[in-house]
Amino acid sequence: MNWFKQQLANVVGTEEPEYGPTAVQPVTKQDVPYSILSKDDLRWKAMDHTNVETETFYFYTDDGTTAMAQVIYSNVGGLHTTAQFNSKIFNYEGPGKHLWCSDPLKDYGFDEPKTSFYADNVALEMNEAGDTYTIKSARNDNCIVNLTVKRAAPGFQLGKDGTTYFGTDKNHPWGSMRHAFWPRCTVTGTMQTPTKTYNLEGKGTYIYALQGMKPHHLANRWNFANIHTKDYSAVLMEYTTPASYGNTTVGVGGIAKDGELICAGECTAEHLTSMRETPHDWPEPRTILWKWSGQEDGKAVHSEVRGSLPVKSDRVDVLAHLPGFVKSFIGHATGLKPHIFQYLSNDELELKVKVGDEAEVSEPGKVFTEATFIS
Repeated sequence: MNWFKQQLANVVGTEEPEYGPTAVQPVTKQDVPYSILSKDDLRWKAMDHTNVETETFYFYTDDGTTAMAQVIYSNVGGLHTTAQFNSKIFNYEGPGKHLWCSDPLKDYGFDEPKTSFYADNVALEMNEAGDTYTIKSARNDNCIVNLTVKRAAPGFQLGKDGTTYFGTDKNHPWGSMRHAFWPRCTVTGTMQTPTKTYNLEGKGTYIYALQGMKPHHLANRWNFANIHTKDYSAVLMEYTTPASYGNTTVGVGGIAKDGELICAGECTAEHLTSMRETPHDWPEPRTILWKWSGQEDGKAVHSEVRGSLPVKSDRVDVLAHLPGFVKSFIGHATGLKPHIFQYLSNDELELKVKVGDEAEVSEPGKVFTEATFIS
């Protein structure tokens, strides 16, 4: 009966029953703390049931520009697939504060090993060594993308497979959430607009994600943080499930420097203070505390960022930028309007890292962070 109810929710988008926290198995509880990514770990899955699969790249240039690029591959009920290419240049020197391009793709597919994605006027290719992606898009004349992202530190996923599983039968889960990270990369290339060519020489982060169920069934809150200092890069992804899974919070992430993974493990993101623009608005975070913990060569690693966020860079209406069927999942099922608060910071926040008995290191860095409210 649980399985039947879940399949009905999967197809129709109805609210799930309250199964409780025992119906979610967080990746942070797996026997293996983390695993280093191989090329095979980053194959597209192209699953034949409801899911949203993404490859997302974040760019931080030496001259202060922040940008991102993303491919979304989605399936609903095993009946319909869509693909989308998104790009964003923050503080764009043109009409509007930011340049956001979101375009549906045609004639999309994968190479034979499923490590590269292709569509009309778009190519996202992994090289033979499995340490570099090239991103090319002429899908939208407002942002022509030609970038190379090279891994500068080991990639990782938590546990043996990076996946949190959902379902009352642990041997037959009905949903999942997977993340895999390249926390520290070098970036070269350009994003070309009608008024300017942006040279994106600098650092970057790559994140693979697979939501193996409807997004609003998986989580009602998200926190994302990405920090690049002179010597370190840190990434944090935290989500909280709806009441159907006991409002369980799962936080994953890690810290790296050139050629070395400092730690990978459980993370937390706390909003120490927040504000509401209106009594019915989402609680916009104002001061935060992000924490990482793990082990390096048997030494405990603790790291944190604490401080005030700058004025928000953008407030994104999620439904305005999602493929149509994903939009229907969330909007029709919850009746709410999910939003993302985005923030950019250049050297206002510091990453503190302490390894074992060594002296604590504190470095300012470039930060991009999001707080997402779905339901």
